[in-house]
Amino acid sequence: MAKYADHLPLYRQEGIFARAGLAIPRSTLAQWVGACGVQLQPLVDAMKAELLTQPVLHADETPVAMLDPGAGKTHRAYLWTYCSTGLQADRLVVFDFAESRAGRHPAEFLGHPGEGAWRGTLVCDDYSGYKALFASGVTEAGCLAHARRKFHELWANHKSPVGEQALALFGKLYDVEREIAHHDPEERWRVRQEKAKPIADALHMWLTGQRQKVPPGSATAKAIDYSLGRWTALVRYLDDARLPADNNWVENQIRPIAIGRSNWLFAGSLRAGKRAAAVMSLLHSAKLNGHDPYAYLRNVLDRLPTQPASRIAELLPHRWSPSA
Repeated sequence: MAKYADHLPLYRQEGIFARAGLAIPRSTLAQWVGACGVQLQPLVDAMKAELLTQPVLHADETPVAMLDPGAGKTHRAYLWTYCSTGLQADRLVVFDFAESRAGRHPAEFLGHPGEGAWRGTLVCDDYSGYKALFASGVTEAGCLAHARRKFHELWANHKSPVGEQALALFGKLYDVEREIAHHDPEERWRVRQEKAKPIADALHMWLTGQRQKVPPGSATAKAIDYSLGRWTALVRYLDDARLPADNNWVENQIRPIAIGRSNWLFAGSLRAGKRAAAVMSLLHSAKLNGHDPYAYLRNVLDRLPTQPASRIAELLPHRWSPSA
């Protein structure tokens, strides 16, 4: 818990225990962490399988340093994040640690083209690593927040009138999203069609007109081109009530990782990174479903040794009950 929820590296925990009069070597702590990771892996595998039954997923990735023992230094690895949308009652997030940012990693996680591969709608940014998925049948949903961010930078850095006007139009789209935050899918679709679609059409017309007025290669042109080039993906949410308007939900799941990254500095190996990703998947999913992570993890570790494999799903964070 302290390592993956409170982001305390083992050497700090070793010192904390020592001050309390408990001489627990770091190597022993590492063995305990490893043993817990092995015990929890079947639960993480079951959670991943359940996640891949969802028709809509978010995806994002963030860099994490990984030790390269042969070179005596670290290199950049990545923690990929996949989660269900915030519009669903059952919320799951699965982290996948990989040695690079290559597009083969999301393809492996979601399943290579063919029988059994996931083929829903993926909400993500414009990173090229996802493009092969879209070519093989996954539907792309863009991130309105990423498009908006380009114009925010124009306004914040250059006080650009184009940036200011774009922000006003994006703001109207987000006003609609706030209004329908707690609506059922049918009503969400209706309001988006009635209120948001005309705003999106006006934004597209305005962007097209502005693009003809700015020189190619300028910061303004690049901001406009980002939106126009991804327009179909950016507005896909208007016609599908299951979709959110942006990818902020998954970015919020990654945010705590940045705190841990600054504390534990690097993963010791690919295996250690994957073990950490598995444990963090359970802890973060427990929090998303309103559980205390410590109470959840302690209860699950107590029950796992006698839990039949056929009933492993009962221990998943969105189904778990402490009284069961």
